Amino acid sequence: MTLAAGPAAVGPLQLLPDALNASFKLVPAIMVSAMLLLFLGIGYAFRVADTEDLWVAGRSIGNVENGMAIGANWMSAASYLGMAALIALSGYYGLAFVVGWSTGYFILLIFLAAQMRRFGKYTAPDFVGDRFDSDAARAIAALTTILIGFVYSVGQARGMGLVGIYVFGGDYVTMVVLLMGITVGYLALSGMLGATKNMAVQYVILIVAFLAGLYAVGWTQGYSTVAPQIEYGALLSQLDSEFTEPFATGGVYIWVATAFSLIVGTCGLPHVLVRFYTVESERTARWSTVWGLFFICLLYLSAPAFAAFGTDLYAENVGEVYGANGMSGAEGDVIVVIASQLANLPTWFVGLVAAGGIAAAIATTAGLFIAASSAAAHDIYTNIVNPDASQRQQLLVGRATIIGLGAIVTLVALDPPALVGELVAYAFSLAGLVLFPMFFLGLWWENANRQGALAGMTTGLLIWFAAIVNEVLPAYVGFLADAAGESGAIVPLYADVFPAIGAALAGTPVVFAVTILVSMATAEPDEEIKRIVRQCHSPEPMGQQQSAEEVAATDGGTDAVTDGGTAVEADAGDAADGTTEPTED
Repeated sequence: MTLAAGPAAVGPLQLLPDALNASFKLVPAIMVSAMLLLFLGIGYAFRVADTEDLWVAGRSIGNVENGMAIGANWMSAASYLGMAALIALSGYYGLAFVVGWSTGYFILLIFLAAQMRRFGKYTAPDFVGDRFDSDAARAIAALTTILIGFVYSVGQARGMGLVGIYVFGGDYVTMVVLLMGITVGYLALSGMLGATKNMAVQYVILIVAFLAGLYAVGWTQGYSTVAPQIEYGALLSQLDSEFTEPFATGGVYIWVATAFSLIVGTCGLPHVLVRFYTVESERTARWSTVWGLFFICLLYLSAPAFAAFGTDLYAENVGEVYGANGMSGAEGDVIVVIASQLANLPTWFVGLVAAGGIAAAIATTAGLFIAASSAAAHDIYTNIVNPDASQRQQLLVGRATIIGLGAIVTLVALDPPALVGELVAYAFSLAGLVLFPMFFLGLWWENANRQGALAGMTTGLLIWFAAIVNEVLPAYVGFLADAAGESGAIVPLYADVFPAIGAALAGTPVVFAVTILVSMATAEPDEEIKRIVRQCHSPEPMGQQQSAEEVAATDGGTDAVTDGGTAVEADAGDAADGTTEPTED
């Protein structure tokens, strides 16, 4: 189905936003260049020498700093630019993104953050491989991680390119190549430690830029005074019904499906889960999630107001917002910058807003690429291909993955298949279908086994690939386009049940059921694995560098009481075995 009200969501996108003043601007160019040099400098200052720093920053990050890193890692171009774009182009439907991306963190906080930290590995595929004692499951999770990084990063590269042409002028292709080249360069050098330090700085830049832009537009145009996040409601009666009417651009099912996919996708994203491995303790993991949610909500509660202001300014100064001659998808993707521009704010100030968009895109791309590189170097190369790999070899493979993935993402971003927010939502749908069920069942049901995990992950992948082939690829592959016809989907019924952007609503319960049924029909996991799962729920703290596997192996035979195979809190008083308790923030 078409998500946007205008023609941009149908077929290949119009790449350039006509309403954007795309020309070289000296002061914004200096600001953005200084920002990029700062990122490179921080990356160099915290450059890595070993895999511990490359993958998990030495497990040394505190809760507030990690919360800021979560915020920056999370608030990508899809949040900074794409969320306002989706609300501007599709009105009420766009609120599904606000609901989905916020609610997911509550699930993470309650069910996954501390337990993941206690498991204590390097990567999300590491968890899947060790928990289910399967290299095949590890490989599927690693390939899924790389695929998520690819799909997700295309949206970031598009955001960088669109904002870059406002600051530097030139053409879209040059901006995508230039900014992605800078991102890949500093990532290959710095790894997770440098990226985390950068993310804290990037968060400050993006949130200051976004909120400053929102308040300035609201104040100068008479929309709001001190609380634009609430006051924009007075503007709704003046906006087009396609913006304000519930389900005008999509039915109830697609709204719920999108929100649900984003919720479970949040809990399955490898670059989000790895943030819990970078902290010193499970308590820090919980509190960094709380801080991250706070930092995220500062922007999410503001995006609808920015979308409303931008839509009204566009209608007054440019033309129709909806319909055949309405706002293009490219214009929607930079509605935050366009709103600041149409409000006649100083050029340097609009440049600040644009710089925030670039910072947001780079921060998320950093997390995605590191997660993908660790999946390739640690989970595939070291754990499957070459178990005797040296740290130098792992670093080389990891950096080569970053460079290779960066090149592929850059090429695809030159002609992206969807809006920034939609591209990211496809990645969330994949994470919610394939990885979230494994994380949840792996931590909360000790009888989930290898056969169940393999069956469930394979089912999730098939559902997602079928949805993408059914709806997304027909716009680019001739014979698929002929098969899809005017409906845009090869099998319309499948698209109704498993829409590409929200396939997890119907698909994730199927994956859960397959995993559980196959696990029940086959042999239970080894007792050693069950003990590790129980240790993930122990109330006793662990050492900073310890994992649940290490503690379970030395706990002297004290097992948790179980009820129906579900792990409950265990008395692991002897688990630490003399280990000094970690310092907690």
